[in-house]
Amino acid sequence: MPTVIATISLKGGVGKTTLTGGLADFLAGVFGKKVLLVDLDAQTNLTTMMIGQERWLACNARRQTVATLFADVLDGTRNFDLESSVQRDVSTVSGLTGIDLLPSSLDLIELAEELSAHRVAADDHLAAVEVLGNALEPVAGRYDYILIDCPPNVGPFSLNGLAMAGGYLIPTIPDVLSTYAIPHIQRQVAGFGAELGRDIVELGVVITKYRVGSTLHQDTVRRLRRDPTIQNVLPAYVHEANAIGAAAEFASWPSVHAKYGYHGHYEQFRDLTRAVMVEADAKLSATSRSSRAHSIN
Repeated sequence: MPTVIATISLKGGVGKTTLTGGLADFLAGVFGKKVLLVDLDAQTNLTTMMIGQERWLACNARRQTVATLFADVLDGTRNFDLESSVQRDVSTVSGLTGIDLLPSSLDLIELAEELSAHRVAADDHLAAVEVLGNALEPVAGRYDYILIDCPPNVGPFSLNGLAMAGGYLIPTIPDVLSTYAIPHIQRQVAGFGAELGRDIVELGVVITKYRVGSTLHQDTVRRLRRDPTIQNVLPAYVHEANAIGAAAEFASWPSVHAKYGYHGHYEQFRDLTRAVMVEADAKLSATSRSSRAHSIN
C-alpha cells in the first residue's frame, strides 16, 4: 500500500503547493518512486503547475476533476470516472515518468459550502469524509506515494485528504504570522483523528522560503525547535530563491537539477525529500504496527 501524505497550512503563500509538487518531482525523478498527486485546493495551483492552464481547462470541461467526485455525492449521480480523470506522467521535466495527477477545479468553491451543509443535515461530523479514499482505493496500489494538497482550511475537502492520509506535513515560512496557526492545525487534526479512531501522524513542520541572512527566520526556527508542542521540524529547509519560484511555473525542463537550480537548491529539496521519506517510513510504519497490535488485542 502507498504512503499517503497530506500537506496542509491555514496560511496562504507559504509554498504549500510548491512543496507538494517538488516532493513529487524528487520522489519520482531522484528516488524512483511512483507518485499520485491529488489537488483538493480550489485555487488549482498544483493542477496548473503540473499540466498547465490549457490542459486543465480541457479536463474541467470534460468533468475529469475531483469536483465531479464530490458533486456525485451531493447529486446522487455517478459521473466521476477515475481512470479518465487521473492525468498520467504529468511532470514538466522532460522524460520523467511516474507522476500522475487527479486535478482540482474552481467548482470546489461552491461544492465546499454544499458539502458542509450536507454534513450538517446528516448530523454527522464524519459524513462524506471518506469519499476520496474510497474512490482512489482501486488505483492506490499502483503508487508508492500519494501526496494530497489540501486547501488552506480544515473544511470537508481537507478532512477527506486527512481521512485518507497516514501523516501530514505543515509547511511554514519562519515568521510570526505564518507559524501562528500551527497549534490550531495540530489540534484540529488530532481531534479529527480521534473521531476516526486512529492517529494521523504529524510528520513535521517544513520550513519554506527560508532566508539565511534573516535574524527573524533564524530566531523563529530556534523557537519552533524548542516548542514542545511541535513534534518535529524537518532538518532540510526550502530556501527563498528565484529558482524555487520558477519551478512552480508550468514550463518544460531538461532535468530535475535544471528545474530546481544549480546553486544548492536542488540539494536542499533532495535532502528534504529524503527526510520526508525517512520520517514517513519510521513513523507511519510504527503506527501501522501499533494499530495491528491493538486490533489483535
